[in-house]
Amino acid sequence: MEPFFLTPYFRPKIWGGRKLKTIFNYDIPDGKVGEAWVISGYKDDASTITNGDFKGQSLRKVYYENPELFGNPKSKEFPLLVKFLDANDNLSVQVHPNDEYARKVENDSGKTESWYVLQADPGSYLIYGHTAKTRSELAEMIHKGEWDKLLRKVPVKAGDFFYVPSGTIHALTKGILVIETQQSSDVTYRLYDYDRVDQKTGKKRELHTQKSIDVTQVPHVDPKLKITTSKKQDTIIKTLVQPPLSPHFYLWQIDLNGQWNTGLNGHPFLLVTIINGSGTIECENKTFNLSIGTNMIIPNNIKEFKFLGNMKMVISTPGNQD
Repeated sequence: MEPFFLTPYFRPKIWGGRKLKTIFNYDIPDGKVGEAWVISGYKDDASTITNGDFKGQSLRKVYYENPELFGNPKSKEFPLLVKFLDANDNLSVQVHPNDEYARKVENDSGKTESWYVLQADPGSYLIYGHTAKTRSELAEMIHKGEWDKLLRKVPVKAGDFFYVPSGTIHALTKGILVIETQQSSDVTYRLYDYDRVDQKTGKKRELHTQKSIDVTQVPHVDPKLKITTSKKQDTIIKTLVQPPLSPHFYLWQIDLNGQWNTGLNGHPFLLVTIINGSGTIECENKTFNLSIGTNMIIPNNIKEFKFLGNMKMVISTPGNQD
């Protein structure tokens, strides 16, 4: 058995740029491309496996038909989604519902997500949270368009990490590149879009004002992150988030300078993305080359493996409830 290597799925966006090509050497479409869905089992936007016994098949299909390769999960849908986001302009200010609301209203999963910041222009900031004390105050400030008063701006630099639970008002702004790890969902409520007009339609993009008010956490409370760092062999392992704070996923950022013998360590499978550098993974008496922008899944029946090289990785796995 081999790791599953995956092809990205690209999404043009009004706020996108060209960094997905210049940094990761992806063969992106012409124009403004904002998102690369690099590990996805989501509906029609699923990644395609490029090697091994399942070459040419979608991750969604393989997950559905071979649950043993994923530890016989409870979730019928592939639970996580990993993306690169290139914010060449401000993203809309948005909020995502929790599972209960999303299933009831959208027939989909909720969306808790996270950002590990790869690049940020000097002076960059995120929209993260709001200042309203009550839901009625939130609604009043939204309807009055008091955005500067309502929205919290948080300075950001490369290497920062943000956990964005469902119900959190948030937005990337111009000049930021992140890797996003999230629940496998595309339910987004757009609260504010700077009154931009879509060039294709000539109209402002749709807003979801009442749904946004309904699902926003009030008052906003920053999650209490407990980021920890450990060292094993030639590897620095930074645990960014894990249950119980994050019920949907574990997330690690790995700095490898040499060799790291490791394994699934009780997890059902791992999602791995190389965010800088290059190296190899050795498993089942085979060696596979890795470079910036490589994405793979290590399935349940590969219990032990070895990384070699000089590279940075982001690794995730589903949380306890998925």
